[in-house]
Amino acid sequence: MSDALGRLDLLALDDDVADENRLLRSTVRKFADDRLRPNIRDWFESGELPARELAQEFGALGVLGMHLEGYGCQGSTATQYGIVCAEIEAVDSGLRSLVSVQGSLAMYAIHAYGSEEQKQRWLPGMAEGTSIGCFGLTESDAGSDPGSMRTRARRDGTDWVLHGAKMWITNGSIADVAVVWARTEDEADGTKGSVRGFLVERGTPGFSTHDVHHKLSLRASVTSELVLDDVRLPADAMLPGARGLSGPLGCLTEARYGIIWGVTGSARDALTATIDYACSRTQFGRPIAGFQLTQKKLADMAVSLNQAQLVARRLGDLKDAGQIKPHQISFGKFANVRAALDICRDARSILGGSGITTEYPVLRHAVNLETVYTYEGTHEVHTLVLGAQLTGLDAFR
Repeated sequence: MSDALGRLDLLALDDDVADENRLLRSTVRKFADDRLRPNIRDWFESGELPARELAQEFGALGVLGMHLEGYGCQGSTATQYGIVCAEIEAVDSGLRSLVSVQGSLAMYAIHAYGSEEQKQRWLPGMAEGTSIGCFGLTESDAGSDPGSMRTRARRDGTDWVLHGAKMWITNGSIADVAVVWARTEDEADGTKGSVRGFLVERGTPGFSTHDVHHKLSLRASVTSELVLDDVRLPADAMLPGARGLSGPLGCLTEARYGIIWGVTGSARDALTATIDYACSRTQFGRPIAGFQLTQKKLADMAVSLNQAQLVARRLGDLKDAGQIKPHQISFGKFANVRAALDICRDARSILGGSGITTEYPVLRHAVNLETVYTYEGTHEVHTLVLGAQLTGLDAFR
């Protein structure tokens, strides 16, 4: 462990880590250092990720859907899941996205809203990483306002027929099953149409995917468009326990929790690399870490990091106690992603020209965080969630 990493713990937070959690952190960190870190530069530069291979390795590690109960899942605490997210995102946000989309979006949707048959069919393989899932909610014209989605599901006898498209879908082209959200039509018996979830299997006629290329961010991640051209599904493809936007939004709350912890990892990694660099880089006859302006930047960044870690821990405690609320998740994403992005930007300035290369992780983390800042709820959306909580007035419309 770098001396800089040890010095970052200004509040001695590590003293309160339980032995079981410390062992988990060490195990995941070793996997990250041995398997992920040596390859991430090439994966990022090439824009290619061996996602299927990694999914099985993450499955063997026991981190896919680890916070869920049964069906091959570990039943870990929320805090333990957060620790894992931080260690994986310390390597790259794209890798954490692979894990969190699998476990907190696709698997969680099936676990929370699926039938027993759906759970038995999909969750064990997804926990092993032998089956991969994706989560189709966002559309090109329906991002922050998912209620305006254009994807439709209509009845045809006992079947459902889905038509539309989803965009910016992590794991989309490699998924064996896609959790797709569509708006149903009003039915003849008077049942009002609403947003419902459907399980769409790879190879279903009319279902196709197209990868998004030329990305500047999350390059070590598979990002796809899902196209549903009159995809016919049996009645039992619908998730029976989800009706309305509360279904997909519940999944997003799960995934955002992982982000809150994850970004502390990317910020920590950037700051550790920067301290190491500043202590070894000599200008004007002394290490640049010895100059007052550099130390001010380092102090500001370290305090922000410790504050973000405190937020993550508090929310972990609330989630483990079953007391967490959606606005508290928004608080965490609002505060921690902003803090992590600011840390990476300031860290890059200390590295100078070296900071714009992939030799150092700092700018790679920063451009990844530009995406994390807006996905799974933009910064502005979380601002309005907090504003509504403070005032009792909804400013979304």
